[in-house]
Amino acid sequence: MPIVHAHVWEGFGAEKAEKVIRGVTQVFADLGVPSQAVEVVMHETPKSHWGVGGEPASTKFPEVQP
Repeated sequence: MPIVHAHVWEGFGAEKAEKVIRGVTQVFADLGVPSQAVEVVMHETPKSHWGVGGEPASTKFPEVQP
C-alpha cells in the first residue's frame, strides 16, 4: 500500500520522526487504509547537501535548526 518518503534536515531527531510517522499513518487510516499497510521512511540529509535557491541550506539558513 502507501509508502511515504519524508526528507528532512539532519538532526530532525527520533522524537519528531515518530510524530511524523504517526501523523502520516493516521491520515491514511482516516482515508480507510489499514494502518499496518502504511510505510513511512524518514530521510535525514545534512544541510550542506540540501540546496535551496542555488545555495546549500547550511549557508542560506545557518540559524535554522531542524
